[in-house]
Amino acid sequence: MQHGSPDRSNALRPAHALLLLPYVGLLWPGLYAKAEPTLFGFPFFYWYQFAWVLVSAVLTAFVHLLTRRAP
Repeated sequence: MQHGSPDRSNALRPAHALLLLPYVGLLWPGLYAKAEPTLFGFPFFYWYQFAWVLVSAVLTAFVHLLTRRAP
């Protein structure tokens, strides 16, 4: 197989399910559309979403490390 071509057998791995966590965590705004608790003066609505940005970056890096192929 050529380098860079998709390998169908490794297309979806269980680790990819981790990438769904941010979607699930932000799917229902009614769960986090509130002001309390605040963090450094920011309402929960804002810092909850920003926390998911950081968590998403960590999850993406983790899944990348789990699924990359050895050279």
